[in-house]
Amino acid sequence: MRLLLVEDDNHVAAALSAVLARHGFDVTHARNGEEALQALVPEGGGSEVANFGVVLLDLGLPDQDGYEVCGKIRKRTSIPVIMVTARSDVRSRIHGLNLGADDYVVKPYDTGELLARIHAVSRRTVAEDAGAGGEGALLLGPMRIELPTRQVTVEGSVVQLTRKEFDLLALLAQRPGVVFRREQIISEVWRTSWEGTGRTLEVHVASLRAKLRMPALIETVRGVGYRLVAPAA
Repeated sequence: MRLLLVEDDNHVAAALSAVLARHGFDVTHARNGEEALQALVPEGGGSEVANFGVVLLDLGLPDQDGYEVCGKIRKRTSIPVIMVTARSDVRSRIHGLNLGADDYVVKPYDTGELLARIHAVSRRTVAEDAGAGGEGALLLGPMRIELPTRQVTVEGSVVQLTRKEFDLLALLAQRPGVVFRREQIISEVWRTSWEGTGRTLEVHVASLRAKLRMPALIETVRGVGYRLVAPAA
């Protein structure tokens, strides 16, 4: 897999590139936001996007804020983006996810954790591409979930969701009122049993509640998991 590493520290980039290469990744290193954007969509290349499987984006870049770079990347391509940052608060994570990031890794991180997250977003993207021909729509009060186009509308207005946010919402919405165990959600949405994904699940639930403007839509069942409470029409 080709991976775009956006990291301004050459020593960190060299060490991480060596680790990734040992695990089969073909790494391209961009030292700032502009280099990253040029690597994804070369100047004069029209709408053609470089064939990267994942973008690993450090937020502490010298030329522009990493959040800004993430937003620009998402406007150009749907390539999975994993943010890497020392900012560990939930608000920062939600902000990154709202901009289109697929996952969020907090420094200092374990290399095994990072590799697990990279593989998780890669597997999900492949599965989504393979299942893009699905049929049907889910109607829940003022909310409509279009499974074939992966589009969500609330009272006719489109709500922009990331891939994982949509997958999580669609999973819960297919069985309103049914409690999904955390382990089950992580297995079906992230396609992994890795326990470290649990915190990411919490962040995505909070992001969905905020984006859909329905705080009571997804109910937390303490010690078990989550369920979707169907809104009134």
